Amino acid sequence: MAWLILISAAEEFSAISKIQAILPSAEGSIVTVCASHHQAGFYPMAGQFLCAQVGVRQAGIGGTKENQSPSCRTAGTEINQNKTKIMLSTAKTLKGYQLNSRDGEIGKVREFYFDDHYWTIRYLVADTGSWLNSRQVLLSPYALGDVNQAARHIAIDLTKKQIENSPPLESDQPVSRQFEDEYYGYYGWPAYWGGPYNWGSSPYIVRESSHGAKRTHGEKAWDPHLRSTHDVIGHHVQASDGEIGHVEDFIIDDVTWSIRYLIVSTKNWWPGKKVLIAPQWIERVSWTESKVFVKLSREAVRQSPEYTAESLLTREYETGLYLHYHRQGYWLDELVAQE
Repeated sequence: MAWLILISAAEEFSAISKIQAILPSAEGSIVTVCASHHQAGFYPMAGQFLCAQVGVRQAGIGGTKENQSPSCRTAGTEINQNKTKIMLSTAKTLKGYQLNSRDGEIGKVREFYFDDHYWTIRYLVADTGSWLNSRQVLLSPYALGDVNQAARHIAIDLTKKQIENSPPLESDQPVSRQFEDEYYGYYGWPAYWGGPYNWGSSPYIVRESSHGAKRTHGEKAWDPHLRSTHDVIGHHVQASDGEIGHVEDFIIDDVTWSIRYLIVSTKNWWPGKKVLIAPQWIERVSWTESKVFVKLSREAVRQSPEYTAESLLTREYETGLYLHYHRQGYWLDELVAQE
């Protein structure tokens, strides 16, 4: 068993004695100590250790060893000696990216469909021009490969023939459960609505075919309601004590395809300021009123870290944002979910 130990920077040098006192059974295992501003905590990890912050100290009982990991990756995160790079993109930025299938270009990104339960992207909607122009061309994240931000293209792990022969959905039709059953059955992918996590039986996309496309006995299905990123942009955002702005864009993790933040423009109240709101802080959404209600006060939002187009979304920035609201980071929840 390996453990991920989150401590404050001030406690870094006394960490080893604390580990010995709290985890005496850890002898012989690898313990990862992350000196950061995260809330302290102990997170058991199966198999190899994971690092969640820059400045990693590996500790074994009876001694310490300084180790700046040259490269360490968790879902949605790249870590090196100098900074933490989060694999995030905005929906507006991804719009227009070229889509390259196994045997050639098929079109460009038009928009995304997400569910309002887990706030996860369920389909990329492709603009295929004159090819398949009488139907919606939907691509599940199971089919999405690397996102190349420099070249502005996304790899699609399907052939044109596979896409052409997939269950059709007319341009004016909503995505129904019947369609999704046929669609996922056609490709043999696991049903994302058939388990306790946002990707069914896993918190992450599992592409191995051996994982199976069917739900296991006892798993409870939930009913996804899909929304368009294009349609939700412009919805008003209501704090616990009044309106604060409107949804301007979405920040998407292009590894897990989770929506990490809504970009909220507050220009009508605090000129020029934009802030980030995590889906976990949303109380409810009134789709009939086109309004998002959040469990935050206007003053808390006003004093939150500002977001700009030039902002570098590092783990350090995210940590500061979550600490401002006294919340635990989503990356810690996901590390625990992997156990």
